[in-house]
Amino acid sequence: MAERKRIVVVGGGAAGIGLCRSLARRFRDTHDVTLIDRNRTHVWKPLLHEVAAGVLDPNLEEVGYGGHAARWGYRFFRGALEKIDRERQVVTTSPLLDEDGDVLLDRHEIAYDWLILAFGGVSNDFGIPGVRDHALFLEDRGQADRFRQKLLNACLRANARRAEGEDATVPIVIVGGGATGVELSAELVHAARVLNSYGLESFPSDAMRITLLEAGPRLLPALGEDVVAKVEDELTSIGVDVRTGAKVTEVRADAVSVEGMEDLPATLVLWATGIRGDPAVADMSDLELSKADRILVNPDLRTVTDDHILAIGDCAHCEPPGQDGPIPPRAQAAHQMADHAVEVIAALEAGRTPEPFTYRDHGALVSLSRFATVGSLMGNLAGGRVAIEGRLARAAYLSLYRLHIISMHGWLRGLARLAAKPLGRAVRPQIKLH
Repeated sequence: MAERKRIVVVGGGAAGIGLCRSLARRFRDTHDVTLIDRNRTHVWKPLLHEVAAGVLDPNLEEVGYGGHAARWGYRFFRGALEKIDRERQVVTTSPLLDEDGDVLLDRHEIAYDWLILAFGGVSNDFGIPGVRDHALFLEDRGQADRFRQKLLNACLRANARRAEGEDATVPIVIVGGGATGVELSAELVHAARVLNSYGLESFPSDAMRITLLEAGPRLLPALGEDVVAKVEDELTSIGVDVRTGAKVTEVRADAVSVEGMEDLPATLVLWATGIRGDPAVADMSDLELSKADRILVNPDLRTVTDDHILAIGDCAHCEPPGQDGPIPPRAQAAHQMADHAVEVIAALEAGRTPEPFTYRDHGALVSLSRFATVGSLMGNLAGGRVAIEGRLARAAYLSLYRLHIISMHGWLRGLARLAAKPLGRAVRPQIKLH
């Protein structure tokens, strides 16, 4: 028998988990596929703002990597990438520790013939003082859970003080007017409106004061000005204080400093200003990086440093010929890159030159919780954008998640999982208070 080749995927996020399923099916007779991720389970990153606001129970949405791997014929290894040895074609994972700091699994080496890096990026703090010390982030489920717990604790404290006659509030500052910041703002308004139905009788909805800051001239640069105007109007009408042209200069434990404005008091600060590559990648390997620490790749997604290593999703800097700037770090781009990575390996194994990756912008959609959904469809597929809102926009927004479910589970299991969701929603509380 011919020796089986080894494909190793690092990162089981929006692109990685579906990629492993596709690779295992495509190369089941000739290759072993291994997924490396530091977490036990997968939660789709675009849902993390709902987890943070408490309107989504992540335990009902998560997918266990071990069970998914067993179902689709690949292997799962829990660990965090520590080093890439390109000469030996080996990746090393750092020791895995438990909650008490004791070693569960020691440092481990995994050999590869093809390595696909899909571990995403990190929030860009732009070197602003206090961000890493005092702000919260939404990069993974753990951070979303932490935000939700801090939010509930703050509301409980304010509720108790208001019951004693004080005018206590929970000021929240969200920095970043992209999709995450906008959607989280709306979800927090929804959560505040139902909290008094779940035991916080002294906590009116306006006691949670939400300020959304954007350094640029307007929110959501991926959307057209007419759509953005509707988003800003909707946010303002539900009580969000939207401030554009607001450049944060410092984050403190209880306030945010903004250039040219009075300091904003803040019980919680959520930082959602954009994605950059993880600076730790520079210590993990000698791969060539962009100024934002994203891995430079050729048009076919192979790294410019090593033809046996591919990078996809938020960790990759892919700049197609003739385009001004790299492909944006969006979930739809990551999914398309994952599909293309499978074809690249298939072409190279067959001795063909792989086709360059072509990004197809299907538009952008924003859900403002139960209040509204707006966006634009088709993008450059139609040579322009078609603005949509209302039920059509909501259906299109939900379809993105449905496609992700199907990419993970296949059509039969994916549709069955989606069909079961409305039944569970009918008996679940509107917000998660634990």
